[in-house]
Amino acid sequence: MKQNKKQNHSKIPKKSGKKGQQMFIGKPLLQNILVTLLIFFIIIAVYSLIAENRSKSDKIAISQLVTEINEGAVSEITVKGEELEILYLDGQKKKSKKETATALTDTLVNYGVSLEKLKDVKIEINNPSGFLFWLGNLAPFLIPLLFIVFFIWFLSRQMKGAGMQTFSFGQSKARRIDPKDSSQRVTFDDVAGAKEAKEELIEIVDFLKNPKKFLEIGARIPKGVILMGASGTGKTLLARAVAGEAGVPFFSISGSEFVEMFVGVGASRVRDLFKMAKHTAPSIIFIDEIDAVGRVRGTGVGGGNDEREQTLNQILVEMDGFEPNEKVIIMAATNRPDVLDIALLRPGRFDRRVVIDLPDRNDREQILKIHARKKPFSEDVNLVTIAERTPGFSGADLYSLMNEGAILAARESRKKISQFDLIRSIEKVMLGPERKSHILSKREKEITAYHEAGHALVASVLPYSDPVHKISIISRGRVAGYTLKLPFEDRRMQSKKEFLDDIAVSLGGYLAEKMIFNDLTTGASNDIQVLTALARNMVTKYGMSEKMGPVAFEDDGARAIFGEGVAEKKHSEKISAEIDIEVNNIIDNAYKNAEYILKTHRGALDAIAMALVEVETIEQNEFEKILITNGIKPKKKEDLIAKLKE
Repeated sequence: MKQNKKQNHSKIPKKSGKKGQQMFIGKPLLQNILVTLLIFFIIIAVYSLIAENRSKSDKIAISQLVTEINEGAVSEITVKGEELEILYLDGQKKKSKKETATALTDTLVNYGVSLEKLKDVKIEINNPSGFLFWLGNLAPFLIPLLFIVFFIWFLSRQMKGAGMQTFSFGQSKARRIDPKDSSQRVTFDDVAGAKEAKEELIEIVDFLKNPKKFLEIGARIPKGVILMGASGTGKTLLARAVAGEAGVPFFSISGSEFVEMFVGVGASRVRDLFKMAKHTAPSIIFIDEIDAVGRVRGTGVGGGNDEREQTLNQILVEMDGFEPNEKVIIMAATNRPDVLDIALLRPGRFDRRVVIDLPDRNDREQILKIHARKKPFSEDVNLVTIAERTPGFSGADLYSLMNEGAILAARESRKKISQFDLIRSIEKVMLGPERKSHILSKREKEITAYHEAGHALVASVLPYSDPVHKISIISRGRVAGYTLKLPFEDRRMQSKKEFLDDIAVSLGGYLAEKMIFNDLTTGASNDIQVLTALARNMVTKYGMSEKMGPVAFEDDGARAIFGEGVAEKKHSEKISAEIDIEVNNIIDNAYKNAEYILKTHRGALDAIAMALVEVETIEQNEFEKILITNGIKPKKKEDLIAKLKE
């Protein structure tokens, strides 16, 4: 719950009104003004420095120049307007100034220069051009003036940009992927698994490529397609693949990007998005996480002017406004189809619902092969084994697994990824990284070893529990140890017998601690929560109680008010008490079964725990050897199939 609250706070929009505008543009505008003034002062300082250096040049009076000419020390005089540049025989350079509107020779003769000495001095007249002359004279005035004009223009541009941002609230923020952009193009070849989903979507691709054959026969392709499935199953990837196969523009936007604090902004963005899509038709609009705006209306939260409801209304109107030849397909994705408004799912809007399940073993193998592209593997890598050890993994989990394997190999400065890297990555994705700094004391290590040994032993003896593949007391994530159980094959349903054995396995660690140390720790807290929830679901949801019968006493869709789940009870207090009694009976029976197994096979329990204390991790082969030594037959796939048929 805390995490959800934190996320909600991070999305609080900026305040409106004048105060909000100051928060929005005030600080950047002040920074721009200060930077501009700083540049202005730097220019003034540089200009002053140059002018000062020019003023420090050696200047002499005209009378001194006359004396030096008579002495024969002057070699050349260059006349630039009223300025005189004097070059001496020894290489020195000095400046002077002649009389206005009088020739230089007349001035020098009037001051007493002999004509013979004047003939030895080279005099060059270099009058400046009109442009350079005026530029040099006007530069001290033009530079500050131009800077002030630039400063005023800069401020007006900043204010205009801030004002334009205010008017851009209603524009769509959808990201467009152009079909010609090969770097972002995705096709069905890049999507493994989800065979049925791809078959459904191929019709959409065919319509976008060749709509004429559908329209001529009077068929209307579904204008709305909603992809439903668990997180990470590839809903967004499939939508992009449809656009890539069809070669049409793809407009992608999240449902949360429509919602703003101002009522009507979301609806305006919806109109703008659909307008762009119609302009570039044929095209695809993809709304990810549509449940952000598509939840059931009329819940009483937010009032009649709720921005989310206004946005949803506009989406419904735009979808109704499409004509058969618009050639615009709306696709949406959600992992919460149960909370969507019924108006979204009626025929004429999201006509086609495509369910994307978690991949099975064959699909996982194909997904791993796609993610294995451009990755160097050692000869021992077997993706079939990795696919078998990852039941319940989504496509995103498998991508993370392959990426973590590459990271582990690179961290150890190896050029190829080995099978061991991928095996370690499975546990890292499931449980988190190893906590090497979390060192258990000797007593804690023994308690953890017996706890995990209790789980593993009960799971190995009970007939309907999954076989144990690995036991470890190395801390990962938030757990001090773990027992990895994996089924022989993927399954979509679980039986009552399997649930009962799972509850007994969860109690194995709790009972092992109690039996060996005559004490209990907090290590079994998560196990108790899981088994209690499972036992209650058996009674209230799955109808697996002989006493209560096939009756569902609790609904999945509990309303959320102020962040808290509120379930509406549809039964009496007497039924509630009977449910509690039945849940306790299920747990008590599982408790007795697990206790009997641990007492009967006490030698095996000690052997497993001692091996864990010594080596910390036991793989399946070593574990089965310990079982055989203590007279327990390891589970085989054929035995489990025979049990299920009984």
